[in-house]
Amino acid sequence: MSIHDVIERFQSTVVQIATKTATGTGFYLVDYDLIVTNNHVVKDNRKVTLKGRTFDKRLAEVLFTDERYDLAFLKPPVDMHGLPALKLGDYTLLKDGDTVIAIGHPYGLNYTATQGVISRVDRVQQGLKYIQIDAAINPGNSGGPLINTGGDVVGVNTFIIKGGDNLGFALPVSYLKQALDEYKPISGAVAMRCPNCSTLVTEQTLEAGKYCPNCGTEIDFPFKDEVEEEPISGIAKTIEDILDTLGYNKELARTGQNKWEVEEGSAKIRITYNPENFFIISDAFLCQLPRQGIRELYTYLLRENYKLQGKFFSLHEGDVVLSSLIYDLDINLDSGRQMFKDLFEKADYYDTILIDQFSCIPMLEER
Repeated sequence: MSIHDVIERFQSTVVQIATKTATGTGFYLVDYDLIVTNNHVVKDNRKVTLKGRTFDKRLAEVLFTDERYDLAFLKPPVDMHGLPALKLGDYTLLKDGDTVIAIGHPYGLNYTATQGVISRVDRVQQGLKYIQIDAAINPGNSGGPLINTGGDVVGVNTFIIKGGDNLGFALPVSYLKQALDEYKPISGAVAMRCPNCSTLVTEQTLEAGKYCPNCGTEIDFPFKDEVEEEPISGIAKTIEDILDTLGYNKELARTGQNKWEVEEGSAKIRITYNPENFFIISDAFLCQLPRQGIRELYTYLLRENYKLQGKFFSLHEGDVVLSSLIYDLDINLDSGRQMFKDLFEKADYYDTILIDQFSCIPMLEER
């Protein structure tokens, strides 16, 4: 099966995952009605943001976490029901040198597929077997499927060795199938694997409300009635409070650590906070340059730049961008609310003018 065939088959079942601190990949298994990903992608989150080919951004509940095998299962949105079934392959049939394909969302580049070979079927790391591959995987690939040439899932892309040359590792499908089969009798319940003895634990099976019933290890269980701690603080929290007061769902707006994305009308605004240089940058990507009449467009943008306060037009690889830049010490809930509100409204206003009056090309949306 070619990379093209893999993408065509898997594009509706592979999802992007974002939390307050991480991004990653997941894939949907119809037979289990679960989304599979890595535990380190969703760690310490009760809910995460999902985005897929068949649905827009939405929240998904974390149902199962497994620190030992670095696995997690999520409750899928109803939009994913009825998708083609993915087949789990047979780990025992894999051989060194077999061709494999990794699919995921590295660095936010969604639905990226890379082809390589298995360097070692049973590389032992931290007491577990992993499939060592030379297919390029990067941050954002975590939790995505590793696929053989027959289109079967043979592993879960899990980690890389930093500084190595395409040294990637995937958890074998045998571990995944074992976890899925153990969880299936309680499917839909919140559960976790005891990090000491590997027993599956639920709220009902905990001893004295906090101990593993098998080995007695104290379990930090994610009780539903507990208030979820807010791990973000400082400027990131201020930005999320501002989005909240403006009526945006801050959880759905997250696209990674210190990154957010919102839509206002037909404009898409990306907000980034860089704690190293202390600036909050908001970029509204409005449209692309027209084929004709660019001189008139430039004249208009320069005149508008003269009028604007705290905002400016720029060009980025042919895209017309309306941006704002603010020093983190200058932002608070009130000033930030006004700044974002004004930027969002002007972004929606200007992209209509640029398209209708100057024949700018609407932004190309990725399928």
